[in-house]
Amino acid sequence: MVRVKELLRSLRSLLRQPQEEQQLREELQFHLERQIEQNLAAGMSPEQARLAALRLFGGLEQVKEECRDVRRLSFLENFLRDLRYGLRQLRRSPGFAAVALLSLALGIGANTAIFQLLDAVRLRMLPINNPQALAEVRLTNRRGRMGSFFNWHSELTNALWEQIRDHQQAFSGVVALAPDNFNLAPRGEVHSVPGLWVSGDFFNVLGVRPLLGRVFTAADDVRGCPTSGVVVSYAFWQRELGGEASVIGRKLTIDYHPVEVVGITPANFYGLDVGHSFDLALPICSQPILGGEDNYLDTRYDWWLTVVGRLKPNWSIERATAQLGSMSPGIFEATLPPDYDADYARKYLALKLAAYPVGSGISSLRESSSDMLGLLLAITGLVLLIACANLANLMLARSTTREREIAVRLALGASRRGLIRHLLAESLWLVVAGTGAALLLARMLAHCLLAFLSTQGNPVFLNLDADWRVFAFTAGMAALATVMFGLLPALRATRTAPAEAMKARSRALTADRHRFGLRRLLVVVQVAFSLVLLVGAVLFTRSLRNLLRADLGFERTGILITNLDLTQLNLPPERQFLFEHDLLERIRATPGVESAAEAAIVPTSGSSMNRSVWMDGSDPSQAKSPWFNYVSSGFFQTMGTPLLAGRDFNDRDTAASPGVAIVNEAFARQFANGRDPVGLTIWQKAELGKPQIQYEIVGLVRNTKYQDIRETFPPLVYLPVAQGSDPIQPILIRSRIPLASLTSRVKQTIFAPSPDISIEFSTIENMIHDELQAERLMATLSGCFGVLAVLLATLGLYGVMSYAVIRRTNEIGIRMTLGAGRGE
Repeated sequence: MVRVKELLRSLRSLLRQPQEEQQLREELQFHLERQIEQNLAAGMSPEQARLAALRLFGGLEQVKEECRDVRRLSFLENFLRDLRYGLRQLRRSPGFAAVALLSLALGIGANTAIFQLLDAVRLRMLPINNPQALAEVRLTNRRGRMGSFFNWHSELTNALWEQIRDHQQAFSGVVALAPDNFNLAPRGEVHSVPGLWVSGDFFNVLGVRPLLGRVFTAADDVRGCPTSGVVVSYAFWQRELGGEASVIGRKLTIDYHPVEVVGITPANFYGLDVGHSFDLALPICSQPILGGEDNYLDTRYDWWLTVVGRLKPNWSIERATAQLGSMSPGIFEATLPPDYDADYARKYLALKLAAYPVGSGISSLRESSSDMLGLLLAITGLVLLIACANLANLMLARSTTREREIAVRLALGASRRGLIRHLLAESLWLVVAGTGAALLLARMLAHCLLAFLSTQGNPVFLNLDADWRVFAFTAGMAALATVMFGLLPALRATRTAPAEAMKARSRALTADRHRFGLRRLLVVVQVAFSLVLLVGAVLFTRSLRNLLRADLGFERTGILITNLDLTQLNLPPERQFLFEHDLLERIRATPGVESAAEAAIVPTSGSSMNRSVWMDGSDPSQAKSPWFNYVSSGFFQTMGTPLLAGRDFNDRDTAASPGVAIVNEAFARQFANGRDPVGLTIWQKAELGKPQIQYEIVGLVRNTKYQDIRETFPPLVYLPVAQGSDPIQPILIRSRIPLASLTSRVKQTIFAPSPDISIEFSTIENMIHDELQAERLMATLSGCFGVLAVLLATLGLYGVMSYAVIRRTNEIGIRMTLGAGRGE
């Protein structure tokens, strides 16, 4: 308690310094006068009395210092005095201060920006009530699943979700969700927004309260429900609905159905998928109505749901996993698809459920970008080291030019510790100012990186508000920078003995090579690190260039992707095939269109399908699973893929004709042992209620990429659209005319038979551009950081050489006086 009172008294004294100084002078003067009066009373003369009193006090200034030490925090006062001195020193060197501030802002700012993204993607918890209690229910091994998969995190079917909901014991509440895109345009070009299918208790289990209106309850998600409303996000409310409170009760047209707005979520809730937000949330029971022909509630092989639960008190992830594991056999037995064959059934029944922590969210961005962001953080860390080494060199040069001043201070009794603190004050100003600029730069850079990661078809959303982790990281970077470029020069400058420093000032320093050893080492470190970054930038750029020049087996440019939605026409399936065939012929006849074709899978779009097949005469138990695609005639011409042997599909390849197929070179090499496959027969294994199918190979085409441009050429089987694929496939259009003109003409052609058709455009070129976004980001940033590192290293080298020349000015002057020329 006494120490606290002393501390408070000292702080009050420091804040009231002028008043305290006045009181101290008056008090000392009073005691001095009393002592003089006593000396006069003892018979001394006035002069003797005054001198005797001063001798007794030992000097007024010394007494004042002792009193100040008692009354105030002397170390704090000294620190503030050092700060003021450091600021005066920086004002005298504005060029050095500007270079130092820029270097620190770039180094610390770049590191903070990358860490801010890492924090948002990996470390930050969801902004909901008690996120640590959330757990995801998913399979321990996904390889046993068969069927259709709708997104990167399609874990469970609706049948499995209902069994988990009804029989689980580990969670106080369990919910299901699935991302999807919803069309808000009643006709014409599609206006697609991201949304979620959610179970009725989704918002209540997560603890999300509505900003306006209400959220769903269990009563809103019952089998056979009508379109029981939509909950919209705060961002959508502001962007699309004007932020008006009267929107509650208004109806939106969602996938051609009127749906009433029942509630608005708070501004800080973006969903569970870190990296993506949602605009609309609809109850799962509405899916059969809004999904048209696609009813995912009753199929047992459509994997489209993610299930999340909130653990009960005193339940752990391990205990929940044990409970889910014990109930897994019964759940999978009850949900076994009836049309699975024995092999598929065995794999399905072997699946097992488990619980996994999900408090930080579910994120495809986390899986795809964490390694890249970690590598970028390492790169920016090297940039910061180079910047600190450069600043340390500059500080060494400044401290060396102040050797005489430091020597005088040491000779007069200054402590080495005090001088180090004195020199560090200058570095501290630079770090504080540089860190402030770095925080501003980091926010701008983080948003730029986020925009770089986003694509037109896949926008990335992250909450980049700085939290305590970001501030702690930035503070750590600032402390590291202070130690690296401030402490080392200070220790170096105060190590020299005063006598040696005074003598060194008077002689030439050309022979003092030890003085330059540390500075040369720092330059070597800068050059080495900058070369590492430069070589890395070259490698990243080379990888990007190789991908841009990679042989895809088809043309990258001049191909328009047209997605159609004929829902509003209410055509039966058999009419849809005829309508789309007629529409395809109309598009082919459009001026400027060179060729057009349908394809179930657009190459390199990420979509895929495979089947188990074997060659005629081979053992069916040795069946392999190549990739499949359903295409129309003219597909290979449209894509620019050459036909090497046999024929293309034609109008005679219908559902009533024998099955035919076209394969690529990789298929021929793997399945036909390199023989010409034309005329051979392949068999497709029966699956999902379909019979075993026989195909005659009628053509051989060149290898092409399928899912990803980074993959090796996979074995591919092409089948005619009319022999098995669903109607309404994307239409690929080849043309050499400008894109705007082409889309305008195609719209006129498509809307001619009916204006109720919905249409959406994209291009192969843009799709590939978006797919290479990560490589483009790495090449761009590594190149920028590599150039910056080289510039910093060059500046550091220039500083060393410039300092060496300045130190030899006297020597050079003498040499020139003795006749040496400038060139010499």
